[in-house]
Amino acid sequence: MGFKDLWSNLNKGDQDHIEKNVLISTIDEVYNWAKRNSIWPLSFATACCGIEMISASTPRYDIARFGSEVFRATPRQADLMILAGTVTKKMAPIVALLYEQMPEPKYVISMGNCTITGGIFRGSPTVVDYMDQVVPVDVYLPGCPPTPEALFHSILKLREKISKETILTRGDRVGSHQFKRNKELSEIEIRL
Repeated sequence: MGFKDLWSNLNKGDQDHIEKNVLISTIDEVYNWAKRNSIWPLSFATACCGIEMISASTPRYDIARFGSEVFRATPRQADLMILAGTVTKKMAPIVALLYEQMPEPKYVISMGNCTITGGIFRGSPTVVDYMDQVVPVDVYLPGCPPTPEALFHSILKLREKISKETILTRGDRVGSHQFKRNKELSEIEIRL
């Protein structure tokens, strides 16, 4: 006896009662709904993009609409790292350490031209040109500096990406985010 047979055996009143009080969904939907609606960013900013990130939490822009109003001070409570600003080679090991301390699932938004390609400091011997050499990046947000509205757009893109994940492929995602560097952070070459 299947579900359709059981359903057809119920009277109309019982069917109406069940339709009003029972929610049927998949575990993936519920899990992804919880993840995408409570993304907690790490309060970490190194340059001018950080000012735009901070202004996104003010009442004028209200990042709380996305469930991200609580910027966490510790990586153990955050699941989103927003790389906002120039990262020097001296700071790269700290960024990598913060990323590795974040619990799974964890995500990274690379905010601003300086974290994507080095920006105006590209080719400098002290600046990391491509942050994907240090941590795996999920969403790239170009601009110098990007506006709070652009940050919201990148959060929406990240939420779309989270919505497409499944629990069955979660192991693959965790494995891909266990970032293996082919060189020590002190030996990262500058790509021109």
